[in-house]
Amino acid sequence: MPEISVIKIGGNVVDNPEALARFIKDFTSLPGKKILVHGGGKEATRMSAKLDIPTTMIEGRRVTTRETLDVVTMVYAGLVNKRIVSMLQAQGCNAIGLTGADANAIKATRRKPQPIDFGYVGDIAPEGVNSELIGSLLDAGITPVYCAITHDGHGTLLNCNADTIASSVAIGASRIAPTELIFCFEQPGVMEDIERPDSLIPLITPDIYAGLKSFGIVNKGMIPKIDNAFNAIAAGVESVTIKHSDALTVPAGTRIHSKLNTLNSTL
Repeated sequence: MPEISVIKIGGNVVDNPEALARFIKDFTSLPGKKILVHGGGKEATRMSAKLDIPTTMIEGRRVTTRETLDVVTMVYAGLVNKRIVSMLQAQGCNAIGLTGADANAIKATRRKPQPIDFGYVGDIAPEGVNSELIGSLLDAGITPVYCAITHDGHGTLLNCNADTIASSVAIGASRIAPTELIFCFEQPGVMEDIERPDSLIPLITPDIYAGLKSFGIVNKGMIPKIDNAFNAIAAGVESVTIKHSDALTVPAGTRIHSKLNTLNSTL
C-alpha cells in the first residue's frame, strides 16, 4: 500500500466553492501522509481579463509573459493557496502553503523558446524536487500544499503546469516511501465523450493513449495530465488515477498503467 498520497486538484474544482469544500473534507479524512497540489487557472484567467492582460494557451499550457507571471504568482501562490490552506486548517489538517521557492521546495529551469516560446515557464528535472523537505514536513505532521510557481535558483520565479508539479512532487515523494498520485477534477475520469457519463475509460496504457490522441478523444489540457501520469509511473510512482473530486475516497476513475500486463497481474 502506498504510504504517501499526492493529490492534485484541478482549477474548475478550486473555482467552485461547494465542490472545493467537499473535496477539502474528503482530503482531510484520507489516512496516512498526504500532499496537496492545486491549480487555479480559471481564477488566473479571470484576473488577467480584469487587468486587460491577454491569456494564450497552447495545447493546454499557458503562455507566461512577464505580466502573466505577476498575475499567476498573485493568484496561485497568494489567493488560491492561502484559501485552501485556511480551509484545511478549519478541518483540523495542519497544512503549509508552498511555492517552489519556499525552502527551495522545487527548482526549475526556464524552458527553451524553441519550438514554442512559452515565456516564463519552468521545466523540472528529477532532482529539482526537495525530497528531504517533503520528508521533514510529513514527519512533523504537516501537510504540504504546493501551488504551480517554482524558481530557477537565480531569483526568477517560473510558472509550471500544475499537473507537472503534481507528477514531480510524487516522484520526489517516491524516493522516501511508496507513493500514489491522484488527479482530481470535475469529471469521473478520462471520458470518450464528456456529454455521456457512461463513457468513462477505465484504463489507459501507452497504446490506448496513442489511439485516443489520434482520434482527438484526448486533447487540450488532458494531454499534459496523462503525459505527466506516465512520467510519474516511469520514475517510480506506484499508481496513478484520474478521477472526480467527489470520488477521492472511493475506488473510481481512470487508471494509468505503463503496460497492459501490469494491470492484468493486479486483477
